[in-house]
Amino acid sequence: MSKEFSVADAYGTGRAIFMGLELLVAPGALVPRPETELLGMTALGVLHQMNLPAPRIVDMCCGTGNLACAIAHHIPTARVWASDLTDGCVDVARRNAAHHGMADRVSVLQGDLFDALSGLGLDGTIDVIVCNPPYISEKRLEGDRAHLVELEPREAFAAGPYGLSIHMRVMKDAPRYLRPGGTLLFEVGLGQDRQVMGLLERSKAYENIRAVSNEAGEGRVVLGQAKAQA
Repeated sequence: MSKEFSVADAYGTGRAIFMGLELLVAPGALVPRPETELLGMTALGVLHQMNLPAPRIVDMCCGTGNLACAIAHHIPTARVWASDLTDGCVDVARRNAAHHGMADRVSVLQGDLFDALSGLGLDGTIDVIVCNPPYISEKRLEGDRAHLVELEPREAFAAGPYGLSIHMRVMKDAPRYLRPGGTLLFEVGLGQDRQVMGLLERSKAYENIRAVSNEAGEGRVVLGQAKAQA
């Protein structure tokens, strides 16, 4: 599915493959991209290093639930909370969790980022937060990236004037939910890795910040560990 990836084909069949898992897709939710497998595989590596009996994961901006379901599939003891804002994403993510028999381990919630998790008693208990947020600037969506919103929802791409507005909100609120040493992992757009690393450093809430590159040497995942709260 790498070079031949096609949104139209995925919507036509109602299916997409992500990290070896067949997922249901539908208009109203972003079709999972092959490049997002780097985020999923990096998260699995972090979780395997933690070696926890029952890791607790949040998939923020979950879309179809591709990361939530793939992580739950590869780590059968994982407990996952997935969150998205739109009806279309929440509906298809819930259908994917049910489709794979994971509805008891993958909870799909609706709300504006972490608002969906408030009141669940998750503060300070999460081991890993994965987030593949919108990361294209409004200007580019009106210019050279306008084709992206022909078939897929604008909310899946638009991220303010610099393409980083969602990253900034998530990194600000994530420390409330991460345990000390818990890890926040982002997918980033081409050329955004240094900016996002800098934002994590300036927040002073994270340490061991690094980027992970794809096969072409492009930094497409950025992660950092939550410091112990003072």
